[in-house]
Amino acid sequence: MATKNNFQALKTKIQSLKEANRKKDVIIDSTHDGMIAVDADYQVEIFNRAAEEILQLDRHDIIGKDVRKVIPNTRLHIVIQSGRAELNSFQRVDDINIITNRVPVKDEDGEIIGAVAVFRDKTEVQKLAEEITNLKEIKVMLEAIINSTQDAISVVDEEGKGILINPAYTKLTGLTEEDVLGQPADVDIAEGKSMHYQVLQTKEPVKGVRMKVGPQKKDVIVDVAPIMVDGELKGSVGVIHDVSEIKQLTKELDQARRMIRQLKARYSFADIVGESATMRAAINKAQKASATPATVLLRGESGTGKELFAHAIHNESPRKERKFIRVNCSSLSDSLLESELFGYVEGAFTGAKKEGKKGLFEEADGGTIFLDEIGKISDNLQVKLLRVLQEKEIVRVGDTRPVKIDVRVICATNINLERSVQEGDFREDLYYRLNVFPITIPPLRERKEDMEALINHIIRKFNQEYGRAVKGITEEALTELKRYNWPGNVRELENIIGQGMIHMDLQEEMIAKHPLPLLKEDKIELPEVKPISSTSLEDHSLKEIIEETEKKLIIKALEKTDDNRTEAAKRLGIAVRSLYYKMDKYGID
Repeated sequence: MATKNNFQALKTKIQSLKEANRKKDVIIDSTHDGMIAVDADYQVEIFNRAAEEILQLDRHDIIGKDVRKVIPNTRLHIVIQSGRAELNSFQRVDDINIITNRVPVKDEDGEIIGAVAVFRDKTEVQKLAEEITNLKEIKVMLEAIINSTQDAISVVDEEGKGILINPAYTKLTGLTEEDVLGQPADVDIAEGKSMHYQVLQTKEPVKGVRMKVGPQKKDVIVDVAPIMVDGELKGSVGVIHDVSEIKQLTKELDQARRMIRQLKARYSFADIVGESATMRAAINKAQKASATPATVLLRGESGTGKELFAHAIHNESPRKERKFIRVNCSSLSDSLLESELFGYVEGAFTGAKKEGKKGLFEEADGGTIFLDEIGKISDNLQVKLLRVLQEKEIVRVGDTRPVKIDVRVICATNINLERSVQEGDFREDLYYRLNVFPITIPPLRERKEDMEALINHIIRKFNQEYGRAVKGITEEALTELKRYNWPGNVRELENIIGQGMIHMDLQEEMIAKHPLPLLKEDKIELPEVKPISSTSLEDHSLKEIIEETEKKLIIKALEKTDDNRTEAAKRLGIAVRSLYYKMDKYGID
């Protein structure tokens, strides 16, 4: 019975040894490093899979053989003989350079019973070393970038513990690394909730959140985004903006914009996009006009870019360093427009300043004045403007003394001045004074070959304004836009592209057809108009009949669009500004 038990115990022990050897072999074969082990007689006992791949040898040809005969340039026998380890040694085996560690193996009594070599391909080691060096350089560079930026930055790990802040953060909040690193993400919050925790929970970025931070309760706006590495959340990064600084910068920017708007021309010919024959002809003519002091009349539909041309002409003229003043003649009443253009003296009218006021013509002395929608000024103003062009002088409201001025006049209109002259709405002598250097700017429907370049220009502009990174427009969307008639011209195109970019998903890079607002060329049905009899012609002028018909069309358009004035203007094929003007003219509420 005892013998049977001993046999069973021996069998179990043998199985355990086999299992241990099997596990040892699996572990040895799993390592990425090559491994060779020999006994005291230089016989190879271990030759793992990595050694096979590196040395291009089959273990069946190696195991049990004298290592000196089967491994070129081996030094394992020398390690056994000397009893000294050889660390980080370079060795060439055929065409392979390896780096190896060779150590003697000793028993419990200190006797050498073999040797082991662990090695790997030198090129792989060099590659790893280069990668580590690159990573270190990238880390140093990133730290330098983060520390040099003027934006305050806060980074937490996936548990919401602070792991990085920059000097700008300390300057803004008053908190140091000792106060923040390793602490919960809300350690810097004085009022509000930490957006780090929200982002870590939702894995979605947040923008423009107002809160107060630090001991001084600084009013800030924060943007926070998750840090994702191979699809795994590793933490979040927050950028903190000082609201007081933003307010000051906004104030300064608004002041600068107002100054530029009033006194400077912002655009040059480089800002005018268009390579079509009609557009190039207009640009070339405008460039010629820039070199002369002649009055320029810019003609074209609303939204074609007449003001852009006015800026460019001034900026390329000898007057470019002087003032450029813009006036929309249809935006002011006649009396107000007159006082704004020509100024007034003390007591000229009720509410006039005691000291009087210089007009815009005097303000523009030596520079350029741009009169937009010139075709809509009153007869009285037409007479005064004619005097400016003929005599180079103005008379302030309430005064009789002329004031000499040196002003270059650029005018713009979207109406047919010749027809207005024939109908008696515009002075013929003023027409000839204005029409010295006429430039007609083509509508968008007549230069659709420029649309792609225009769209790309508009995308670049809105990328800066909206903080987007849209790269362009798809062919399908471009084809769809080219089919449209564009009654609002470039201004309408800019509106459509802007709306399309707003409705795009953040990850989209190209404007497709689906986010673009629906383009319609719906026509308004003409209201029933009674035939014009000879009697009605006697009672009403052609102008009155045309105006009555136009009024009915506008009312019909407003009814069909539920008083949506933007849509009504689009269906009528006119600009919204023109619609408001006509509604005011006809007394339509």
